[in-house]
Amino acid sequence: MKAAFCIFFASALIACAAEPTALTLEKSIPLPAVKGGFDLMAVDVAGQRLFLCAEENNTVEVLDLAAGKALRSLPGFAEPKWAVYRPEQQRLYISQATGTVAVLDARTFAPVKDYKFKEKANNLRFDAKTGELLVGIGKTFGAIASVDTTKDATTGEIALTDFPKQFEVEDGRIFVNVPKANHIAVIDRAARKVVATWPVSEAKDNVSMGFDRAQHRLFIGCEPGKFVVFDTTAGRSVASLDIAAESDGIHYDAARHRIYVSCGAGVLEVIAQKDADHHALAASVPTAKGAGTSWFSPELDRLCLAVPAHDGQPAELRVYRPPSK
Repeated sequence: MKAAFCIFFASALIACAAEPTALTLEKSIPLPAVKGGFDLMAVDVAGQRLFLCAEENNTVEVLDLAAGKALRSLPGFAEPKWAVYRPEQQRLYISQATGTVAVLDARTFAPVKDYKFKEKANNLRFDAKTGELLVGIGKTFGAIASVDTTKDATTGEIALTDFPKQFEVEDGRIFVNVPKANHIAVIDRAARKVVATWPVSEAKDNVSMGFDRAQHRLFIGCEPGKFVVFDTTAGRSVASLDIAAESDGIHYDAARHRIYVSCGAGVLEVIAQKDADHHALAASVPTAKGAGTSWFSPELDRLCLAVPAHDGQPAELRVYRPPSK
């Protein structure tokens, strides 16, 4: 009986150890010339290049992920906030705190065009079906602006109650974090207006956002340290978890049913999705203070984390490998 129990206990330990929850640090790419922190990034999958907005350095850093080295630093930006790379156009879009979205040739990095808005241009999303670039703008007001990239022309703005943070696009709708109002604004793209607001009652400062499109689940990160799951069909929250503070990046790994949350408190949270409405914290990976900016590429199967220059810690990009599928 005792031997049988020992075998069972050992088997349980092996099963737990084999549970695919952690992230393995594969490489670090030093960025010694970068001062301060980062905002968002974009990946050129075919070329394995990463475009990283070094917000406080006023540069966009271009990195070779395959070789694990920095390629070049693009100067002259005004607090670059977000990057979108479009391979079919060979264009790179960079939003800036001045309200300008700069368009560059992604091969030569020569300027192509600027789109100018009234106030800060922050988050960017591209809809490949429509060719529409969506821009979160505002500081004293809020709106989602749209750009027809096939015609190189702005096509209007959709008003919000206050400035937007991260947002996601689902066919005819846009879900927008509006932290000052502590709600998610739901935009009808055809009507070009907000048609609903969903309160985030679990915590304040709803900033980061991710999306499981297949199951219609929106993931919300609140800066005090809360992860909330919304059912976008029902328009309500269905789950919440305590996580580390200052979440800034949320990425859904559909192949593993995992959610990766990068937190400025110095932790990468790995959340297991048991089913659409049930989630559990699977692992907490220590990183570095202020390292909230991240990007997950399903095609490359890698998670990239930007570590700011902070208290003697030099700036770098860390590349993590998820466990085997």
